[in-house]
Order: sequence, then C-alpha cells, then structure tokens
Amino acid sequence: MSPVALTLSMFALMLGLMAVRVPIAVSMFVAGGIGYAMQAGWAPLASFLNTQAFARFASFDLSVIPLFILMGNFATQGGLSRALFACAAALMARFRGGLAMAAVVASAAFGAICGSSVATAATITQVALPELKRHGYSGRLATGTLASGGTLGILIPPSVPLVIYAILTEQNIAKLFAAAMMPGLIAMVGYVLAIAVYVRLFPGHAPEHDAEDMPRLSWPLVAGVLPIALIFMLVFGGIYGGLFSPTEGAGVGAAATFVAALARRELSWAKLGRSFYTTAATTAMIFLIFLGADLMNSALALTQVPNQLAAMVAQWGLSPHAVVGAILVFYLISGAVMDELSVILLTIPIFFPIVMGLDFGMPQESLAIWFGILVLMTVGFGLLSPPVGLNVYVVNGLAKDVPIGESFRGVVPFLVSDVLRTLLLFFLPQVSLWLVQYVA
Repeated sequence: MSPVALTLSMFALMLGLMAVRVPIAVSMFVAGGIGYAMQAGWAPLASFLNTQAFARFASFDLSVIPLFILMGNFATQGGLSRALFACAAALMARFRGGLAMAAVVASAAFGAICGSSVATAATITQVALPELKRHGYSGRLATGTLASGGTLGILIPPSVPLVIYAILTEQNIAKLFAAAMMPGLIAMVGYVLAIAVYVRLFPGHAPEHDAEDMPRLSWPLVAGVLPIALIFMLVFGGIYGGLFSPTEGAGVGAAATFVAALARRELSWAKLGRSFYTTAATTAMIFLIFLGADLMNSALALTQVPNQLAAMVAQWGLSPHAVVGAILVFYLISGAVMDELSVILLTIPIFFPIVMGLDFGMPQESLAIWFGILVLMTVGFGLLSPPVGLNVYVVNGLAKDVPIGESFRGVVPFLVSDVLRTLLLFFLPQVSLWLVQYVA
C-alpha cells in the first residue's frame, strides 16, 4: 500500500469509528496503531507504546492543564457565576436586549478564570436562563446567546486549547495568552453588537425594556465580582510580571479561587469532591486524546506524507495567505465533526511546519502565535455549528422546552460575528500581536 493510500485509510478508519460513536481518543489510537504496525511491525509498535505514555505525561508543562481546569471547577462550584451575572445584568439593563448582553459579559468574565468553553456555557446557562425566560426572551435568542457566550471560555485566557497548542508547537504560553486577550475582547463586543442588531431586526425575541425590575449597579454587586478581578490580576499579573511561570500561575489561581469559593460559604464537601472528580475526569479525557493523537501522528510521520504535503504546497506557488486560508477552511469543516482539542492535537503537527515555511514578513515566533490565535478562533466554530455543536447541545439540554433546531438558529447571528472577527485577525495580524511585544 502506498503512503498516501495508507494515510487515507487511517483517516477513513478513524472517522468510521467516530461515526459509530467510538470515543475520539480510542478512534485515533486504533487507526494510528494499525497504521504504525503496518509500516514498522507489531514489535516496534509495542516498544513505542511502552515508552510513549510516560514520555508524554511526564512533562511538567502538562500540569498547567488540570490546574486551570480545577480553577474553573472551584469557580463553578463556589457560586462565583451568580455574582458575575448579577453585576453584568445591572450594568447592561439600560440597553435593549441587555439581559442577553449581560450573559455574554458574564461568560467573558467567567472565562477569565475557567478556560473551558463547555464549562462556561453550562455554568452561566444555569444562572442566566431562568432570568432570560422570566423577562420574556425567546428560546432561540436565549439559548443561542448562552451557547455562543460559552465559546468565550476558550478565547479569553486562560484557554486549555491554547495551552495545548503551546505545548505542541513549543511556544511561550504567556505570549499566546497575551495574543488572545484582544481577540477575546473583540469577540465579546462583537457578540454584544450581534444581540443589539438582532433584537432590532427581530423585535419579538426580546422585551422592549429589561430595566424595570432589574437592580441598580451598586457597591454590593461590584464587591461580588471583585474576587474574580483580583484572581485574574494575581494570575496574569504574576505571569507577565515574571513572578512565576504559567504553570505556577495556574497553581496560584486554583488556590486563590478555592479561597474565594470558601469565602462565599458555598463550597460544601460534596461540591469540593465534585470539583476534584470533574477535574480528574476532564483531564483524563484530554490526556487520552493526547495519547491517541500521538500514536496517530507518529504513524503519519512514518508515511512521510506530511513532509511531502509541505513540499507540494511550496511548489504550488500559492500566496501565504491563500495557504493559511485553505487551512482555516479545513478547520471550519473538521470542527463541525470533531471537538476542538482533537482537531488541534491531530492537525497541528501536520499544518504547523507548512505554515512555518511560509513568508509573511514577520518573525517565526510572531507567525506561530498569530497562526495559533487563528486556529483557536476557527475551531470555536465547531462548538456552535452542526452536527457536533457541543455548546449548543449542552445549553439545549438545560433548556428542555426549546427545540434543538431553534437553538441552532439562535447561534447564526453570533457565527456571522465570528466570521467578521476571524477575517479581521486574518488580514490584520497586529491586532493579535500588539500586546505580545510587552511580554518578556
């Protein structure tokens, strides 16, 4: 079997297993294992498996992932989300569609201490959905807003997918976080504007006024969100100030969030146990995907197809923007059938060398950071678009009276905002890179 035919067969097997609901990590592991054995033999495969798991998971850098996940779980179980939404609602109540805008702002703020899209969507939905229903928001707008706002959990640092990208490409995590800050804020503003436009074009989906029974912005409401602001400044101020590394910052953030949750007196023993259990389960899932992707990528490396693909792309004479644009389109398509972590783990080892060989007239480090932000933005589409649309299913599962089709229609205005934002970052790399210059 030729290398190209073997590569296509491995991908076909992987997608076929996924189609029959085999876990993604197992699908990649099986397809990669068979491909590796067909090229090198079963004994080399056994030797590879004997050492690869320890070599991958013994990395100290990987500890940042469970620490940031634990930080988000402490925030979720500690009730910090309610304080965020109450303050955001008081702040945005004067605007038409203000309560939906408040859900977006609360999602962005919660994402600053969470790092998970699904966790952000689920947590804010539990707080905001009853209020949106009570004020007369349609199921379409309410669920679409909450599902889309959840994606801010991976756009605004800390971001678990961005950490994984940094590990795979050996980039500076702090610089990637700095690069994601402005695009994340642009995403939040874009979602708020999308709501403002939508409620005017389709007035039946939101009440004329939210402000009548909404609380005024007051010191007690502001004081409720101060712990989150202090944690964010402590973690990222310490990282960018050189006081500690990103991994140490994640540990400090988890400890500080734990203290903040205790101070609110909402973190019972049951919730504490749930925080650790959820962290362990999520981390195990991510690390299993790591292992499956490593085996799949090792099998692909033996075929030499990625190197041949890079050489072929160089011979085509396409412009660098055309090549990156085609890669982003691939991410749009693949993100619709795979979760963002799997897509990044499987494709970055293939696409990253191709992009690094292109001449954009910028330093290699800047190119790597800019491409990472574009990938992060693009895979986020898959969280909202069918057939996977994980955020949409999570939110819709909590809004049991809303048909799933209505929820998918509700995310359309936000997908338009996503497209415009991605085009902005694609043609103006300096939007992502201007903060990076201030990071040592």
